[in-house]
Amino acid sequence: MKQLEAHEMPLDKVFCSDYDFRIPQYQRPYAWGADQAEQLLFDLTEAMDGGSEEPYFLGSIVLVKRPSDSVAQVIDGQQRLTTLTILLAVLRDLTEDPVLRAELDAAVREPGKVSKGLAAKPRLTLRPKDAEFFRLRVQAEGATTALAELAAGELKTDAQKAIRGNAMALSEELSTWTAERRLDLVQMMIVRTFLVVVSTPDLNSAHRIFSVMNSRGLDLKPADIFKSQIIGDIGEGELADAAAAKWEDAEQALGRDDFGDLFLHLRTIYAKERAKAELLKEFPRQVLEPHFLPGKAAQFVDDLLVPYANAYVQMRDSRYEAESGADHVNTWFGRLAQIDNNDWQPSALWALRTHANDPKWLNDFLRALERLSASMFIRRMYTTKRVQRYVELLRDLDAGHGLDSPSLQLTDEERAATRERLEGPVYLDIRTRKYILLRLDQVLADGSGVVYSHPLITVEHVLPQKPGRGSQWSADFTDEERRFWTDRLANLVLLNRYKNAQAQNYDFAEKKSRYFTGKLGVANFALTTQVLQTRDWTPATLRKRQTALMDELSAAWQL
Repeated sequence: MKQLEAHEMPLDKVFCSDYDFRIPQYQRPYAWGADQAEQLLFDLTEAMDGGSEEPYFLGSIVLVKRPSDSVAQVIDGQQRLTTLTILLAVLRDLTEDPVLRAELDAAVREPGKVSKGLAAKPRLTLRPKDAEFFRLRVQAEGATTALAELAAGELKTDAQKAIRGNAMALSEELSTWTAERRLDLVQMMIVRTFLVVVSTPDLNSAHRIFSVMNSRGLDLKPADIFKSQIIGDIGEGELADAAAAKWEDAEQALGRDDFGDLFLHLRTIYAKERAKAELLKEFPRQVLEPHFLPGKAAQFVDDLLVPYANAYVQMRDSRYEAESGADHVNTWFGRLAQIDNNDWQPSALWALRTHANDPKWLNDFLRALERLSASMFIRRMYTTKRVQRYVELLRDLDAGHGLDSPSLQLTDEERAATRERLEGPVYLDIRTRKYILLRLDQVLADGSGVVYSHPLITVEHVLPQKPGRGSQWSADFTDEERRFWTDRLANLVLLNRYKNAQAQNYDFAEKKSRYFTGKLGVANFALTTQVLQTRDWTPATLRKRQTALMDELSAAWQL
């Protein structure tokens, strides 16, 4: 490997004239959303408020760069470098201090120096499709303050939409800060925040480095290290052999990836705080050393690992068993599994471990947990706040609050915000729309625990997005009514087939007979069956249907 270099560098040495970062054309576009951008800001803020002077590491970037040349092709690290640039640009445009503004601008753009023959240019150049937009709308001084006024038609790519969305989200948060607090953040970023910069002049070497750093092979994982510590503490003999056999049975039952996740969940259950460092450091410090090592390693296997591994299997596979009520509990596990994150799992595991013999309690708890999880999912609460809510729930449970845990309930504001999202154009949120429609369909099916086994389920419009000229749709809906209703709950159904562009524009009667019915059938979808039983499809129909569907969801989720 040719001239491999790896250095820990503070951000003021990263965003300087030593590096002219360029995103190669073959790289995927910038894709971080507001969740990730806000998470980055939260992590930096947490480190800043921690009161420590220790360095804060943001991970690594991999570059193709010759020692004698500032040009650096970014092989890994585009998302982080781009978001940091956006954050620096927002901080620059919010400050009224001309000196600080100039310093932050120099971190975003190389000002150029005639004496050194350096031309003015951006520190980071994105892929050709987005480079000009990024230069004019973010990197230029004052540019981020005008992003909110930018017309949607001026955003040519998904990357540009993400850039604007992230800049606006960061600006909205930071504009509520005092100038002094923003300065503290700048100083923390510039002086105490580090990246590990890995560079090589050879492209093939850079890709090999990237592959090794992101390997998903069967290399040692944290669970393997913990096993050596636990079994080693037991010593040799039959007790150690039995513990090792139980460990291996648990890993086999869960599979290697889920077994690794189990330790993340156990850390959360014991520490009752959001992870702040890698599992390899936190799990021994927060779980093993205070409770099991040295001297209680066998207890860790018998009282923690095995019971929680069994609970994980029941939760993951909806295989909880009891003399009565197990079907209700397993239905809630199936519904929770449709959420797009697993942050709810430590709370569910705690419930299974502590109330395995009380299916009535489990049913009531999981109903409330699904309500909380669904609300946060629908409201698109970003990771840090979501995880913190579940951590608070674990603290409440540990304090004995049980089903009355304050953090398990929704506030008036949270219920109102959830209703507002459900009342709006839910089709436009790709992540949540199918979950909402499937959950609603289950409610309409009388809560019978219906299971959807179709290999494909799509969300479809009744009133088309683009009705044909001269169609009955155009006669029944004004343009304003069509814009209002097209993407709302009342106008959506579920189908078990791919979209048919021609069929989507049929008038209502023909659409019912030729698109919403057929040899594949739609009987399993209560939502779609309702539409088949409707005589016409007008604004009045939709108003009535919207109210009825919202009443159903509001009752199910106690909104």
